[in-house]
Amino acid sequence: MTTTSAAQEASLTKTTPLPIMEAFYTLQGEGAHSGKAAYFIRLGGCDVGCVWCDVKESWDADHHPKTAISTIVKNALVYPGRLAVVTGGEPLMYKMNELTLALQEAGFQTNIETSGAYPLTGHWNWVCFSPKKFKAPHPSIYPAADELKVIVFNKSDFAFAEAHAAQVAPHCKLLLQPEWSRHETMLPLIIDYIKDNPRWQISLQTHKFMNIP
Repeated sequence: MTTTSAAQEASLTKTTPLPIMEAFYTLQGEGAHSGKAAYFIRLGGCDVGCVWCDVKESWDADHHPKTAISTIVKNALVYPGRLAVVTGGEPLMYKMNELTLALQEAGFQTNIETSGAYPLTGHWNWVCFSPKKFKAPHPSIYPAADELKVIVFNKSDFAFAEAHAAQVAPHCKLLLQPEWSRHETMLPLIIDYIKDNPRWQISLQTHKFMNIP
């Protein structure tokens, strides 16, 4: 589990309320927890600027209603699953301690999906680090990452993936995921790359194949 220190905790300001683009119960479709029932909390706000982002409507935080932490948790408790995935946008634009503590106190496992572009805050059971070329990661993400998930859009992304893999901790899972619009082109290359470099695994966006959120 990744947590902040007591000194860091004391220095963090409250995050209530948070801009919520959407929150929904579904199956985790990609990464190391693929296939699990999960409650997704998608925060508005992102300045990373991925050209192939499929949730560009999340970028402007002002377009999304600010919601109290207590309401976020109450809405999550409606469903039987106890895996909460905080995503975005870029969730680390906000201090995550209050939200993650409240979710954990309510019995949730807390997972984050982040580009790592901002300092890591919060209390996490699982950190999915998906670095982007458009904004460099903050150094705090590397030792905390449980999963390095690199989106493969073109051939140069394999070298990009290896550069970040060299900086994460030994326990971190290494995943390569084809960018959806180019998955037919990139998938054969990823398969061959993993066969030659078996420390990597493949991640697919199975929720898109299943046509679920």
